[in-house]
Amino acid sequence: MPTDKEIKKEFKAKASKEPDKYYATSVLKAEGFERKKCIKCGTFYWSTENDDVCGNPACSGGFRFIGNTPATKKLDYIGIWKEFSGLFKKWGYTPIKRYPVVARWRDDTDFVQASIYDFQPYVVSGAVEPPANPLVVPQPVLRFNDIDNVGITGSHYCCFVMIGQHAFMKPKDWNQAKYFTDIHNWLKQGLGLKNEEIKFHEDAWAGGGNFGPCMEYFSRGLELGNQVYMMYEQTPSGNKELDLKVLDMGMGHERNAWFTQGKSTSYETTFPTVVQKLKSITGVKTDEHMMHKFLPYSSYLNVDEVDDINKTWNEVAKKTGYGVNELRAPVLEHAALYSIAEHSRALLVALSDGALPSNVGGGYNLRVILRRALSFIDKYKWDIYLPEVCRLHADYLKPLFPELSENLDEVEKILEVEKSKYEATKQKTGSMISKLVKEEIDDKKLLLLYDSYGITPEIVREESLKSGKKINVPENFYAKVAELHEKKEQEHATKREEKLDLEGIPDTKALYFEDYAKTKFKARIVKVIDNKIILDQTYFYPTSGGQLHDTGTINGEEVTDVFKQGGIIVHVLHESTKLKENQSAECEIDLDRRLQLAKHHTSTHIVNAAARKVLGNHINQAGAKKDIDKATIDLTHYQSISDEELQKIEEEANKLVKKSLHVHSSFLPRTEAEQTYGMNIYQGGAVPGKLLRIVNIEGVDVEACGGTHLKNTSEAGEIKILKASKISDGIVRLYFTAGEAAQKEKHGERQILEEAARLLNVEASQLPSRVAELFEKWKLARKAVEKKKDIDVKELNLRSKEEFKGNVLDKVAEILKTQPEHVVKTIKRFLNEMEEYKKKIKK
Repeated sequence: MPTDKEIKKEFKAKASKEPDKYYATSVLKAEGFERKKCIKCGTFYWSTENDDVCGNPACSGGFRFIGNTPATKKLDYIGIWKEFSGLFKKWGYTPIKRYPVVARWRDDTDFVQASIYDFQPYVVSGAVEPPANPLVVPQPVLRFNDIDNVGITGSHYCCFVMIGQHAFMKPKDWNQAKYFTDIHNWLKQGLGLKNEEIKFHEDAWAGGGNFGPCMEYFSRGLELGNQVYMMYEQTPSGNKELDLKVLDMGMGHERNAWFTQGKSTSYETTFPTVVQKLKSITGVKTDEHMMHKFLPYSSYLNVDEVDDINKTWNEVAKKTGYGVNELRAPVLEHAALYSIAEHSRALLVALSDGALPSNVGGGYNLRVILRRALSFIDKYKWDIYLPEVCRLHADYLKPLFPELSENLDEVEKILEVEKSKYEATKQKTGSMISKLVKEEIDDKKLLLLYDSYGITPEIVREESLKSGKKINVPENFYAKVAELHEKKEQEHATKREEKLDLEGIPDTKALYFEDYAKTKFKARIVKVIDNKIILDQTYFYPTSGGQLHDTGTINGEEVTDVFKQGGIIVHVLHESTKLKENQSAECEIDLDRRLQLAKHHTSTHIVNAAARKVLGNHINQAGAKKDIDKATIDLTHYQSISDEELQKIEEEANKLVKKSLHVHSSFLPRTEAEQTYGMNIYQGGAVPGKLLRIVNIEGVDVEACGGTHLKNTSEAGEIKILKASKISDGIVRLYFTAGEAAQKEKHGERQILEEAARLLNVEASQLPSRVAELFEKWKLARKAVEKKKDIDVKELNLRSKEEFKGNVLDKVAEILKTQPEHVVKTIKRFLNEMEEYKKKIKK
């Protein structure tokens, strides 16, 4: 099968031969545009002027709108969306609210990278209805392939708003001429451009097996947007027309605001209040004459498109009339300031939507841009407080995205924790760098230092200069970091499990959604494969969503496992069976096991909600497991959870239990569920299907979930949180029990404490103080061992050395090892110390 790049190239060549078939040429011709071929790059483009080059800045002479914009409408950043949505609403489109930038509804990406991501895969495939049709949306997106270009070119971002114009139509309703006319009218009416200032480029697009033509539009060297028409799909038998044609227009919000104002950079027009404040704090002065000369050629410095960046700097400097060093120093200082402004806005959006910086997944790139911003602050010794910059962004964006102002305190906490980690890394690695700078440090070693230890190239360069050694950092360093991490993620992708051959077998009717207490039912055996049974319908719950499977019997034979393959539920028997296909089956589920699993599953939702209330709105479920004796839930959190916080979470969870809240379960169409409850329904991963089962604990928690659930929170009984542990960067695991399992846990704890109290000859309530006393004596004994002195029995207040070295302490230690970590801190300290010195003392 050809790659997307090959498909695009082939289709573009084909479309160029028949432009009237694939592009809205009738509209262009009616407006006076003529088709031409660029003498520099060979692109076919449309223009009303007598010219021979396309609108690409490299062909047409850079950005030529700065200080001389042809737009008669002057729109600020907020005004762009207001004007755009108003006009498109008048033309029949429905403006909708943005989706979160964290793509929880998808399992193939961490972040939204284009406005069409909002509607993939289900709307685009035709499986579900869109929220409106046609529609427009101001969608923030995150991309990390241009980190090194941010601040330099005047137009690159990690986080930008893609204004989307979308339609999802059957072929009979497809109206490409109208969609093109509407975007052309935006350029004329929305921006106030005359036709002679616009150039349209013919192009093609391909992705995920789909492809089609697209039309880019430029003015004075700046690409303002790109209208893609997904019309065809690639199949083994050849290309065919899609059953649902999709309009995917993506337009840079930032670029349109920049263009209408004609300012020196898009950063000045995207976050004007932030740039003004940062210049005031830092004292950075802009040489307007120099910038006016430089910025038309700033796009030439795109590190992804040049082979020799130093050569390009020399060429740009020559065009401006400045020396390369004279130009480069102030440009890089401004680039650092703009990068801080851009990265802080990206972090604000991502953290507000529930993402966290970390060493894995998409959070890795968030940490990259945060540390890049902090390294610029260090390099120039600027007094900039990033949380305050985020507040300035949120205030400016309030008319467009008011939700960004709701979680500012949490954003500040997260940034503070991350900054402390950054500072700790700097201190910890100082001696390491001092040794390393004596060696040859190449690009590979710089990448290793960052990826393994979080040491930025700026820190390495600074330490190197102290030693009189110059380190060359590649201009595209952060792009290389992102690429390296993507490769690592792919290498760790999970392998596919072996599948049963179930061709021709219909999906199993799953009945367990209806009533968790139903344990006896009848069914028909559809298929027998060794000891595996497939029924036409079943109440047996298969292992999924972190919940373990049911057990029970089918016609008296023991069911030990249940799993799901596609839409088919497979029942695994203890041993080979004599059961036959088409035979009727009497089925019974182990009620006690089912009930305990249901209690743990509903309690998982309760604990998730309680943790969010105690720790903040950034809390999301990253995974969970529900077993018989206990359950775990993995939460996104930026630091370890303290004992006090654990206690508060447990208290809050049990308050919800005691409130006797109804737990409603129902199926809703995917779009309706998302519009009603929002994207936070996706907890613990993406959920497939046209219909979503929504589990709603009234006023507390709403999730898309296929597990067995109680009907009321009171049925969970007491919830007991056992402990918390940090399982990876940004993920904390809580261990807990509920119902009978919690009672067993408490009973076990009482036995442990009573036995420990008996051995120490005290009441259970006196155990913490007695252990503390022993701990102090233990320290004295330890010091004596270390100094090779005899133990002073009188000082220790023990009857003999033998008692001290005897079985009592060992027995107490053995018992207390099973005690949950958060119960008695003193006991933990005692055990840790005793383990360390037990061997020495026994000698």
